[in-house]
Amino acid sequence: MGTRRTKRLGNLILAELGALMARRVKDPRVAAVNLTAVDVAPDLSQAKVFFSVLDPAKSGEALAGLNAAAGFLRRELAATLRLKTMPRLVPVYDDSLIKGAHLDQVIRQARAQDEANAQARDEDEPEEAT
Repeated sequence: MGTRRTKRLGNLILAELGALMARRVKDPRVAAVNLTAVDVAPDLSQAKVFFSVLDPAKSGEALAGLNAAAGFLRRELAATLRLKTMPRLVPVYDDSLIKGAHLDQVIRQARAQDEANAQARDEDEPEEAT
């Protein structure tokens, strides 16, 4: 949990990184990268850049591409944001989308099982004559 200042700076870095990635980074390893969040350390020494990819199998390749571009991105951000100290960019793979999809699948399976159990109970109960 960061301070209001670090959260605001994280959002600003996220927006600028998104624009830089779209315009200036030509590395094909990071073409399908989605930046999800930036968490800036309280002392502004580093900024964790969370990212996801559509194909989880390519997360390692994307991480290598982001690590290779980190120096360039930091330099470009420093020129744009004009901070006294530009945080070191640390790419971190964000698997929350995969976990969310898995959780959604588990919930759907549980609902289907509940519906099947309810239907089986209804068929097993004798009807009351009124």
